[in-house]
Amino acid sequence: MRMKAKWCALQGSNLRPHPCEGCALLISIAITANILPIGRVTNPKRDSRSRHQEWPYIRFSETENAWKVDARTKHGGTRRFFRTRVEAETFAQQCRVQKQNSGTSTFGNAELAKFGKTVHHAIEFYLLHLRAQAHSISAEQAVTELLSARRAAGRDEQYCRDMGLRLNRFARDHKGAIVASITTRVLDKWLADLDLAASSRNTYRRDLQTLFSFCEKHGYCPTNPAAKTERATNIDGPPEILNPAEAIGLLNASGDDTRPYLVIGLFAGLRRSELQKLDWSEIDLASGQIEVTAAKAKTKKRRLVPISKNLDTWIRPLAKTAGPIIPKGLRKRLNAVKIRAGIAWPRNALRHSYGSYRLAQCHDVARVSLEMGNSPQIVFAHYRELVKPSDAERFWALIPGKEI
Repeated sequence: MRMKAKWCALQGSNLRPHPCEGCALLISIAITANILPIGRVTNPKRDSRSRHQEWPYIRFSETENAWKVDARTKHGGTRRFFRTRVEAETFAQQCRVQKQNSGTSTFGNAELAKFGKTVHHAIEFYLLHLRAQAHSISAEQAVTELLSARRAAGRDEQYCRDMGLRLNRFARDHKGAIVASITTRVLDKWLADLDLAASSRNTYRRDLQTLFSFCEKHGYCPTNPAAKTERATNIDGPPEILNPAEAIGLLNASGDDTRPYLVIGLFAGLRRSELQKLDWSEIDLASGQIEVTAAKAKTKKRRLVPISKNLDTWIRPLAKTAGPIIPKGLRKRLNAVKIRAGIAWPRNALRHSYGSYRLAQCHDVARVSLEMGNSPQIVFAHYRELVKPSDAERFWALIPGKEI
């Protein structure tokens, strides 16, 4: 009332104070009336944390030019920044209510804190798995989608067929299972129960990695459990090959329908999938070369394979202008040839025999790797010193009608 009376008296007089004098007078009156504190006038944004301020603590950060809410506790928690104090106060109040309702475990957990994580991280991790399961599909459907995608991308049909045989076996053994629920432990047990050689087991493992990588990419599972499966230790011996006597016995037991497949596999080393797609038009007897086109090669790179003298002798009487070199029902025909020859036919015996005898003949790893479409490391590791020079000489001398 005293301040108001002084101001009214001043307003009623004929004397008008200078504006600055008026401001000074108002401040003086306010101090006298204990309206303003005596001392430094502070910026509310720069106030330090009040000892009476309730958790979480709010202060203005000049570095971030924003209001900071410090909601950390000894169990964890976080800091957040907001453009306005109203937003900061709102978030702080939410934290207080949440803490009151759920306790400090909402913001942290002593066990999680050892790993630098909070309960919020655990919730986000669990939600990721729940969302993946909600959008996941069965193992059978995943295999179907993967093979369709591979075929649409132009992958080799034989590759898709072989992968399908292995993955469909997995899908049958896990019928109805959702891919998001399949763990690394489940996959390791399944692989161990296959009771296969190390190399074969690793082939199944590779296909599982491809399947679950596809599922992870499309959101069907949060991670790729196959990536952490155990790789089998490959203790397989050197590749099995045919000796010269077995090779000539096999060729003599064959007919004109299967002989091109056998002699080109033995003396040119083409892969089984490449032989099955080879056409007579790609065999140039005049230049002495077989062309493996990029579209038909496993590596998708074109290469030329030389026609040896004995190979020329075997295929020249059978050569055609064009058309596939293999007949229909090749597998049954080859099984009949093996029975007539009376020999055991190791896996990939034709190609392995070529690599071994060819390297023993020319002693040039780089040259053999180009002819086979393999890396020099593979050729050196698999085919070096596998046969004696005398056996290699007998192998490359095999011609029709010759007995060993």
